[in-house]
Amino acid sequence: MPPETEHAVRCHLDTLLADRGMTLAQLADEVGVSVVNLSVLKNGRARAIRFSTLTALCRVLNCSVGELLSVE
Repeated sequence: MPPETEHAVRCHLDTLLADRGMTLAQLADEVGVSVVNLSVLKNGRARAIRFSTLTALCRVLNCSVGELLSVE
């Protein structure tokens, strides 16, 4: 596959939400991002993420970028 359609970055939002007892809707409210956009990220369909969104996610989830994202 061309590099723009396949990537090796994986998002661990499901695990982090479960560990913290949060729903995607709660996270969306706290971060200020739509549930739809978070769902795209959670399901591995995102092509990009803003640093401001990444920072907000890590703050709210009390995690590091490496806990949220990994490269396989």
